[in-house]
Amino acid sequence: MRNFVQDGDTVSLTAPYDVASGDAAKVGGIIGIAVNTVASGAVGQFKTKGVFDVAKVSAQAWATVGLDIYWDDTAKKFTTVSTNNTLIGKNVATAANPSATGRLRLNG
Repeated sequence: MRNFVQDGDTVSLTAPYDVASGDAAKVGGIIGIAVNTVASGAVGQFKTKGVFDVAKVSAQAWATVGLDIYWDDTAKKFTTVSTNNTLIGKNVATAANPSATGRLRLNG
């Protein structure tokens, strides 16, 4: 197949702001987890598929598995609040209120 480029679970994107390794960023309509630390304006590798422990809104309980999870690009955290946020995946484990992290499966 001559037109195949890559699997797509990791893509090269230009970071819109400084992103630490393991943190998320929204680049256009794509949300990915940085493989390494990427400076604002630099090209880096971002995972778009997989299961990750991610920064979540601490005051939220992810009480059941399979909730819709959204990216809040202002707070730079994952949330269950859909308003003004981007749907990105589902939680695959419960998370208490309060807790800083949750386990997320990216939609890809």
